[in-house]
Amino acid sequence: MAAKTGRPLTEIDKSEFEKLCELQCTQEEICSFFNTTPKTLQRWCRRTYGAGFSQVFAEKRRNGKIALRRAQFRLAQKNASMAIFLGKQWLGQKDMDRVEVGGIVGQPIETEEQVHVQIYLPDNKRGDRDDNT
Repeated sequence: MAAKTGRPLTEIDKSEFEKLCELQCTQEEICSFFNTTPKTLQRWCRRTYGAGFSQVFAEKRRNGKIALRRAQFRLAQKNASMAIFLGKQWLGQKDMDRVEVGGIVGQPIETEEQVHVQIYLPDNKRGDRDDNT
């Protein structure tokens, strides 16, 4: 049997890779961490997981999102600002600004000034305007 030639396969620590995905590091950051290229990382993902980097990254970062939600919920129990933020983001809650306008109910509001608006349209030279006016 002939000996394999060429450069040895790049080995990437699977556990470290998954932790970086959970932290939602970019592909560039992951490559920098392992001192490798995106092409090599892509091949490693195919060899290790049977899928490309994008698919593996999408799957592995879910665990990071779950951990982040847990931390946010814990923080919301102690921090009103976090509770308000989560309510707005996930429950559709919003701050309400109340504006009150004085006047008789059902009647238009009286003002001391009236605004007149005049609109001037340029002659478009199409002949649809009477020039005798």
